[in-house]
Amino acid sequence: MKHRRIDQIMTRDVVTVRPDAPFKTVAETFARYDVSGVPVVDGEDAVLGVVSRTDLVLRQSHPETERPPWYKWWAVGPRRRTRTKDRTAARLMSSPVVSVGPHDTVVDAARTMARRHVERLPVLDDRGALVGIVTRSDLLSVFRRPDREVRAEVIEEVLMGTLCRSPHLVDVRVRDGVVNLTGTLERSSEVAIAVRLTRHIDGVVDVIDNLRFRTDDSRRRPEDKAVSTLPEEWLRGL
Repeated sequence: MKHRRIDQIMTRDVVTVRPDAPFKTVAETFARYDVSGVPVVDGEDAVLGVVSRTDLVLRQSHPETERPPWYKWWAVGPRRRTRTKDRTAARLMSSPVVSVGPHDTVVDAARTMARRHVERLPVLDDRGALVGIVTRSDLLSVFRRPDREVRAEVIEEVLMGTLCRSPHLVDVRVRDGVVNLTGTLERSSEVAIAVRLTRHIDGVVDVIDNLRFRTDDSRRRPEDKAVSTLPEEWLRGL
């Protein structure tokens, strides 16, 4: 199935900070631009990491007043300078960078976010240059697709494109992202494919399966079934 690409939903005008930006500057950047995280870039705009509001909160959760009595003695000299460096973006950021490319799909980005437990992903081109940023909110934008667009894609991509069936065989109705499929297809395997592919369309919240079939091909001989289930093998790669 064709999923939307990252370059179709990403924010191109990216707010960034330098690695030597003080804690206060980073916090002010969040407030000024109403963002919850920013990439940290060097003098050549290479992305070094990402600093988020969570990073700032964690830093603030250990204020000076909570230091043990012996800390003041321990922090003198070079160690005091190290403590000051802890307040910069370079020491606050998460690194190495978890990123995506502009031609990756929203599904790729969603899986990366879930696997790496991050809220945003810098978008880097083939040269490693920062071209945008994508957040969880951006990914959720696909669920704001108009119902008519979702319906058109189900008919064109699933029924006509993959199954090569007339759109008149299945009544496709979409309301608030929920797709209702009603009708009769030739084989039971086609019903499974139609439902599964529809679930993978961007913007689909759920699928109500009211489809029927004329032939149950789920019990066919292995040598016959190998050909008919080829689309199912392909689907596992989604």
